Parts: sequence; C-alpha cells; structure tokens
Amino acid sequence: MADTVTGCPAHASAPLPEYPMPRAAACPLAPPPAVEPLRAEKGISKVRIWNGGTPWLVTRHADQRALMTDPRVSNDDCEPGFPHVNAHRAQIAPHTPKMITNTDAPEHTRLRRSVNGPFVVKRIEAMRPTIQRMVDGMIDDMLAGPKPVDLLTALALPVPSLVIAELLGVPYKDHAFFQRNAGLVLDTSLSAEEAMAASRELGQYLDTLFREKLENPGDDVLSEMAGRVKAGEMAHAEAVNMGVAMLIAGHETTATMISLGTLALLQNPDQLTVLRDTDDRKVIANAVEELLRYLTILQTGVRRVAKEDIEIGGVVIRAGDGIIFDLHAANWDPEAFPESERLDLSRPARQHQGFGYGPHQCLGQNLARLELQVVYGTLYRRIPTLQLTTTIDQLEFDHTGTTYGVHSLPVTW
Repeated sequence: MADTVTGCPAHASAPLPEYPMPRAAACPLAPPPAVEPLRAEKGISKVRIWNGGTPWLVTRHADQRALMTDPRVSNDDCEPGFPHVNAHRAQIAPHTPKMITNTDAPEHTRLRRSVNGPFVVKRIEAMRPTIQRMVDGMIDDMLAGPKPVDLLTALALPVPSLVIAELLGVPYKDHAFFQRNAGLVLDTSLSAEEAMAASRELGQYLDTLFREKLENPGDDVLSEMAGRVKAGEMAHAEAVNMGVAMLIAGHETTATMISLGTLALLQNPDQLTVLRDTDDRKVIANAVEELLRYLTILQTGVRRVAKEDIEIGGVVIRAGDGIIFDLHAANWDPEAFPESERLDLSRPARQHQGFGYGPHQCLGQNLARLELQVVYGTLYRRIPTLQLTTTIDQLEFDHTGTTYGVHSLPVTW
C-alpha cells in the first residue's frame, strides 16, 4: 500500500508522487504543476520523500488551517515519523537545541512569549522611518552608480540584513559572515556536517556578542533577552540559540521576496503600475499580501507529525504519520482565492499562508511586512523605468534552500 495513492481507488496502482516537486521551467513563479491535480482530486494524499517515507501532503487552504491549529499535530522534529526535508536535516535534529521552531506547547508558548515583545506591530511600525532612510539611501547609491545592477546585492539582501542587525544589536560590519553561514545552514544540498559547522560558527559568534550585552546592554533584542536571562526567565543557551534562529531567518526570506516580488511585477506591468503610481499605505500593504500569496517562497513545505489519529478530508492520519503542508498549493487554492493564478494587487489576500498559520506562524512576519511595504512602495516610484536586462527564462533560479529565489536579478532603467 505504501507504493499507491492511499484511499484513492481510481489510482490504486499509481506510484506515489515524489516531494518536493519540480517547478515548471516555463512558469517558475507558480507552484509545481503536479500539485494542482492532487489538490483538485483529494486535497490530502500520500507522497514519497527522500528516505522512502510516505507522509501526507496537505494542499487545500481550509485543511491546512484546520491541521495547523490542531494540538494533535506536532512540530517536534525528533518525533518518530517526522518527515525531514533530507538526510542532513534528520541527522541534525537530535543535536538542535529546543527553540520555537521545534517545540510544542507549553514549551513553545513559553519560548515564544519570551521573544515576542520586539515583534509586535506597534514596535515594528516605529521602525518605519529608519527602514525608509535605509531604502532611500540604497536607491540613491543605485542611481548614482553604474548600470545595470544586480538588485539582489544592491538592495534586496542589504535591506533586511541591515534591519535585522539593528533590531538584534548585531554589528552590520559582520554581515558577510552571518549571511554566508546562514546560507550554509539553510542549504539543503549540503551535508549535515557542513550545516552543523556553520550553525556552530553562528552560535559562537552570538554567544560572544550576548556576553557583551549582559555586561553593557543597549536598545536591542539581544539586550532584552540578556535582561530576561538575568531575571531568570530564560537560560543563557536559550537566548543565544534564539538569537541564532532570528539572525538566520531575519534576512534570507525577505531578500528573496524583494527580488522575486520585483520579478513578478515586471512580468505583470499592469500590476506594477498600481505600486508605481501610489503612495497610499493601505494600497501598498494590500499589494504586499497579494505578492506574499502569489509567490509563497517556501519550497520544501511546512513539516509536522501526528501525535494522535486525526480524521479529516475523508482520510485518517494515523499517530506517527508525517504531514507536509504545501503552502503555495494552498495559496493558489481557487476555493480560497478565485483566479488564484492571476496576480491581482487589489485582491483581499490577507488570509494567505505565506507565513504559515496558527501558533507556529512566523515570528518575524510584522517585520517582513514592513520591509516589503517600504521597498515595494519606494523602488518603483523612484525608478519608474526599472526593467530586466534579460528574460525570465535566462535567469538562474536557486532551489538549494528552504525557499526558492534567483541567484541574481540584473536590472537597469
């Protein structure tokens, strides 16, 4: 039965599809085409992963929302049956400290509460003028320099790197070090040893910095956590590990969204006009939500494991079964988003799952939203003739990480 599409008699002899699935070269911004028939036929079906395991793939928006908030679904990647992305992630899991990324309530609740304060909407919104100055300065440099320019290195990567460095209290002069090692940790093509070595380097770096914050606190997240350590609310190691996680997650995904969002808009000039011709924050904020929905950059799926039997969508997910949520498939679910294949910046898309959903949704989503609002709301107005210097089929896409993106985005004006 492991080699068949479970519970679907019409396909009883069909081999299980492999996951992750390849994107179509002709349409690299869309979900893999093999996902659509799975969503249309059943919504929850078995797939095969790298180690021969057969977890459930959940592709419909409503089913994902139900399961992501179900306490019977676990985020603990050391649980038997957890559907790891690859061998090196499976090897790393037992050696990974307990963080908000691999724990369940009540431990997850305690850890998340300890770092949630700096990421609430009010405090993040207060950073808008600072981020605006950063973006304007980088665009000034672009306009004053030679053309063409790689938007990834000129704007997309520096903006979130500067922002997360300032928020955490990490010296931006070290950005090459933490960008390189964060990339190695997220690179699914590397060995476990290489990923763990990069993680250790980041850990040692953050530990040294955190000890300085304990002695001389500033106005930053690491200093806030230092205060919690002194008050006995967090362990020293927990704070360091949390700092590493935030540093890794705090720039890579936003950089990808800036570059891919620009690419998507250049492929849809009517939608680009919407952003180019407005300074209305509500219009810009809604456009960000639609771009997050449309692109859904996470390509390896959100992965969980069932702790108890769960009946949903006409199937029974047994205790110990792995579960993969394909967020892009859910964000292109026509039941949730009619004409989902169309980029429409006027669409009310806030219910997308680009940041996940439920208690484990992305801690930094408010920060990411703000950065994208400032970049998308500034770049195309200041450089209204922005254009690619190549065609989309000639771009080299990067599929080695947990998110997909481009290696470079050459533009001119």
